[in-house]
Amino acid sequence: MLPTLPPSARLLFVLLAGTALDGLIQADDWPQWRGPQRDGISRETGLLRSWPADGPRRVWLCDDVGLGYSGMAVVGETLYTMGAQGDVEHLLAIHVADGSLKWSTDIGPKLTNGWGDGPRGTPTVDGDRVYALSGRGRLVCVDAADGQVLWKTELVGDLGGKIPNWGYTESPLVDGDRVVCTPGGRQGAIVALDKQDGRLLWRSRDFTEPAQYASIVAAGIQGVRQYIQLTQQKLVGLDAATGNVLWLTDWPGKTAVIPTPIVRDNLVYVTSGYGVGCLLVSLGTDHAVTRLYENQVMKNHHGGVVLVGDHLYGYSDGVGWLCQDLGTGEIVWRERNALGKGCLTCADGMLYLQDEQRGEIVLIEASASGWSEHGRFKLTPQTSQRSPKGKIWTHPTVSNGRLYLRDQELLFCYDVSGK
Repeated sequence: MLPTLPPSARLLFVLLAGTALDGLIQADDWPQWRGPQRDGISRETGLLRSWPADGPRRVWLCDDVGLGYSGMAVVGETLYTMGAQGDVEHLLAIHVADGSLKWSTDIGPKLTNGWGDGPRGTPTVDGDRVYALSGRGRLVCVDAADGQVLWKTELVGDLGGKIPNWGYTESPLVDGDRVVCTPGGRQGAIVALDKQDGRLLWRSRDFTEPAQYASIVAAGIQGVRQYIQLTQQKLVGLDAATGNVLWLTDWPGKTAVIPTPIVRDNLVYVTSGYGVGCLLVSLGTDHAVTRLYENQVMKNHHGGVVLVGDHLYGYSDGVGWLCQDLGTGEIVWRERNALGKGCLTCADGMLYLQDEQRGEIVLIEASASGWSEHGRFKLTPQTSQRSPKGKIWTHPTVSNGRLYLRDQELLFCYDVSGK
């Protein structure tokens, strides 16, 4: 019962109570690679804090999204992903209510590769448009309602790029009026295109590294909007307005550089596998780069790292799942036996971990106190079409109370809403 108050005060009481309730249960879209902020973290609240013995309830299974490792973007009632069917890669829109197909659009010839054919990146949703990059480097902009292609460009033929050994895996960044991506090459490694018509706005003519596998992040650092990218030998920040290099530092990458950079304030953290390790830099007001530490605590191959509070979580080759202190770079805890190598996503203070080999999905607390498990299940069924060298590499997505997982042509939806 409401207390006895004047009508205006009673109305304020109701509004404040409603606001408090919304803070407890809050859904959120996942419009691009690694979520709204490209940091691997969902801002949802009110999700399940523990799972039943056999895992959360499966809502549906779609068994025909095609081959590939493309991630999932979810906005409103639609999920977007990519897959190869026959010799063609497709951008797909899926109804989140039941997993049925809304539309499918041809985005170019299939990438073939020994580690698995098909597209790798995640579509990016911006308003009524969807942007996607095929494994062979065709960037398309389509109408979100029906999949009609509004414009397209070739990262190789039109923008002078070169397909990396394992295909283009980048997920395009939409920032303001621009679409930003990394063709790589001597004409300029990174380009910005007008998101409305695909016109070239600028290219990074003084940064000409070959393309690797990381995706660009946008950040405002020391009052300057910039795009941060990691290639095999360099970590770079470009002026968002011009594409000019603001700062640059060396990176000893080997074979493949994959995880997306993490930015907090004026700090940038990167990591790579193949024995390389991790690096934290700080950026000064004059764009001066200070290397705060560089070590081999976190050697993350491609499963990604998330920053929660002042701690980083991810899988480090040869070390296991670990928690790393952002400020010092030191190990806080590690777990080598509970789960194999894989990828992760964070939502509502919990980490959703996925074992790449067995397909086990585990829920743990994002806590510096240690490994605290709150449920696990095994992805079932699993594909019979995966390349013998491939594994379950698509990262989990959490959006609007649902957990989405993928193993090639199999797309799973689970209810983790806590309702």
